[in-house]
Amino acid sequence: MGENQDYTVSLQDSKAAYVLSNVAEVVERILTFVPTKSLLRIASVCRLWRNCARRVLRTQQELTWVSACGPSNTDAHVLCSNLADDVEKVFLLPKTVLAMVDCEAFNAQGYCYRQGKAKKSRHSIDTVEELNLLFPKGCDIMGIATPGIVLTPSGSCSSPPQEYQEGEAGFAIMFPTIEGVHIKPFHFCKKSISTTALKEAGLVDNPELRVVLIFFYEAYKSGGGRFLSQILEPLAKSKALIAGGLVESFFSPTRHCCSQGAYGVVGLALSGPKVQGASVLLDQDVSNSKAAEATIGRLKAAKIPERNTLGFMFACVGRGQNYYNNQTNVEADAFHKVFPNTPLFGLFGNGEIGCDRIIKDDYTLCDTDTDSLQHEYTTVMTLVHLG
Repeated sequence: MGENQDYTVSLQDSKAAYVLSNVAEVVERILTFVPTKSLLRIASVCRLWRNCARRVLRTQQELTWVSACGPSNTDAHVLCSNLADDVEKVFLLPKTVLAMVDCEAFNAQGYCYRQGKAKKSRHSIDTVEELNLLFPKGCDIMGIATPGIVLTPSGSCSSPPQEYQEGEAGFAIMFPTIEGVHIKPFHFCKKSISTTALKEAGLVDNPELRVVLIFFYEAYKSGGGRFLSQILEPLAKSKALIAGGLVESFFSPTRHCCSQGAYGVVGLALSGPKVQGASVLLDQDVSNSKAAEATIGRLKAAKIPERNTLGFMFACVGRGQNYYNNQTNVEADAFHKVFPNTPLFGLFGNGEIGCDRIIKDDYTLCDTDTDSLQHEYTTVMTLVHLG
């Protein structure tokens, strides 16, 4: 009886081995349940598995993200700590990553003051290198540090977003290669800005440019305002949606062209026929939850699909809890009521970039000028759809 059982098990194993070695449809179906990092390791087993893995990766075009908040248990920022584990569970191959963290914890300035002793800064070359190692070679990582963070918890598009004006928090949005969508990072300082550089970045003379997410660092330095206007002037004349804010600093990509402490801009240029965008401005007249919800509701006019759509909230540090009579999470909650299945991310910064721009069916946008793109004590609420 034992010999018969052994024979039966051996026969079943041989059949399974045959299927996994020869039937591409079965292998491909199985691999759809495997996270990307494991999938890449599996692809080295044999030619069939490699080809199946490649086909699976091409179909994984859903956006994903990792969010983190609360004090870290390690020397690294809480986002960096969580990414090391959570990136193993991601079901896509990242091509571009947009990461934002709170500048206080990332630079460790607040912790040094409260503890009354020196503490190693968590904004170090080692931290940035470790972040780069988490993602594939050739993946573009845009890392920004800012006074406050807006994030949707990891796991579900329908999770209520949260505003963090204090405390350790951060997120990393991972964009895969998407058909009909081209995402190009850019970085300019006073040494590298030129008409040619803007053209190479796809910011001018690019009829397919749809959305520009732009972040200005070290804005208070002398000449910073003129520099930002030099960037925004050609963008304001385009038919692209412009949105972003004034942030504390950036930590990726590595600074090459300008010295430490110099001002500049970083961002993402999103081009392609499948990219859509719309934004509304919550100005100083919007001072309660009903008014916030009504203003954000105007984004519905763009008729942007929910799938593969992100919300971005770029708010002034002067708004938030204090602005709304000690009510917390007012604008993030208002967005969630209007778009319950769209994740929201963003920042609290030292100035906002954007305006009311609702994209129509023929991509005709509301007219604007350079001055109306720069604001204070406002919030720019934005939708970006990527096919």
